[in-house]
Amino acid sequence: MFLPSENLPRITPETALFLDFDGTLVALAAQPELVQVPHGLAGTLAELHRQLDGALALVSGRRLLDLDGFLAPLLLPAAGEHGAQRRTADGLMISAPPADLELLLQAAQGLVARHPALKLERKNLALSLHYRQAPELEALCLQVMREALERSQGVELMQGKCVIDLKPEGFSKGTAIAFFMGEAPFAGRVPVFAGDDVTDEAGFEAVQRMGGHAIKVGPGPTLAQHRCDGVLQLAVWLQSAVASLPGTGSPASHPGFTA
Repeated sequence: MFLPSENLPRITPETALFLDFDGTLVALAAQPELVQVPHGLAGTLAELHRQLDGALALVSGRRLLDLDGFLAPLLLPAAGEHGAQRRTADGLMISAPPADLELLLQAAQGLVARHPALKLERKNLALSLHYRQAPELEALCLQVMREALERSQGVELMQGKCVIDLKPEGFSKGTAIAFFMGEAPFAGRVPVFAGDDVTDEAGFEAVQRMGGHAIKVGPGPTLAQHRCDGVLQLAVWLQSAVASLPGTGSPASHPGFTA
């Protein structure tokens, strides 16, 4: 096992920790439902959540239901669908006003019907069009979805790693982190956010503006001041924090685990 890079910030009892999921905690897969959750990840997150007095949240483009399924029985504070949905530390569910996605949905369905290698992921408040299995269709997907976007209101388009996300306007991983930082137990702490994609840049900007630290996982241009090589190195960093923070105990008894 190698030690985490000295470039990575130290997680302390005063940290508010925010973590992306795909490409950060788990390696990317050909299809979003095929990701493999590393053995022990839920236990590591549960222990960090306890050691940080609850100030740990997931910030993802996925539905909250999907995040919960991958980490069951662990339930954490989380933001899903790029900030359009959020579960606070006390379990309150908060959602953005629904956007009109009908024209975008029709456009995406038409693309998938003509090109079966594409995958449409319909969420509660957003859509994701995946072209990982057909990267040569990137330009076509962008053209069709942008044309549909011009005829829609209250929707933003974001492009990630082989995916086009359509979500309610004005919500992002940055706004989600800002909302969390205004609430207990995150308020007054130093925010740290780790993510791997262009869609995480709003979160990087937000935490650095608040005097915190952003970590880019993997290659690519970024606003983040810190970088680690990939999912494995980030896992080592998290495990090192568990070992160094006070109050290490049994994650199985953590209140984030449901019976």
